[in-house]
Amino acid sequence: MSEVEGYIQRKSMLYKTGVEYGDYTINFVQGCAHGCKYPCYAFSLKKRFGQVKTYEEWLKPHLVANTLELLEKEIPRLKDKIESVQLCFTTDPFMYGYPEIEQMAIASIKKLNAAGIKCTALTKGILPQELIRCSKDNEYGITLISLDEDYRWRMEPGAAPSRERLDALRWLHDHGCKTWVSIEPYPTPNLIEQDLMELLEAVSFVDKIIFGRTNYSREISAYMQHKKFYNQCAKTVIEFCEERHIAYHIKDKTITPE
Repeated sequence: MSEVEGYIQRKSMLYKTGVEYGDYTINFVQGCAHGCKYPCYAFSLKKRFGQVKTYEEWLKPHLVANTLELLEKEIPRLKDKIESVQLCFTTDPFMYGYPEIEQMAIASIKKLNAAGIKCTALTKGILPQELIRCSKDNEYGITLISLDEDYRWRMEPGAAPSRERLDALRWLHDHGCKTWVSIEPYPTPNLIEQDLMELLEAVSFVDKIIFGRTNYSREISAYMQHKKFYNQCAKTVIEFCEERHIAYHIKDKTITPE
């Protein structure tokens, strides 16, 4: 287990966002130790606004110590405007190997649920079993781009093994929780040859599947038929979900003219 690098204070916690996972979000950690090798939107955003200078700095997470105090103040003012809160937009709420971050995530979810606010969570870590004690309206998801552990290790070296993520998600599903999977950023065959159907079958128990391409990558663009590839993958996901009555969402710019 690891300890956070340090603690920071923020002036606000709940803020409105336009992403599909929730109309509001909270980010109670700055940084992420998963060390993903594909382009990281969160790091790019924080670097642009001067909150971190290097990727090495980003890999050392800092916990927002006053998270719960901020929620106490902001929930009464905003709860009637909120449909759901996403954990998290620019970090991972269940960062692998960081129990203090996990505890803050659970405490935040419970506080939001107590006010009648639904939460969604997305992680490359392990979803804890304690989540079954939270609202059954909540939705818990994992990112899963491959079942190949060697590829996972190369691309997400600090994240949880794919099978462990999947097992934890399945456990929550089997105990009555709503579950989903984000297959994004999905790699092209020049990075790894894999069977998308095998991945889809492995997650076929979930309530929703989100699929998206890898953006801002020279390696992806170098694959001559990447547009055709992603169009076909999106078609496969749609057909798979419709046949099994699974909700789905194809991310913007995944389907493009060839």
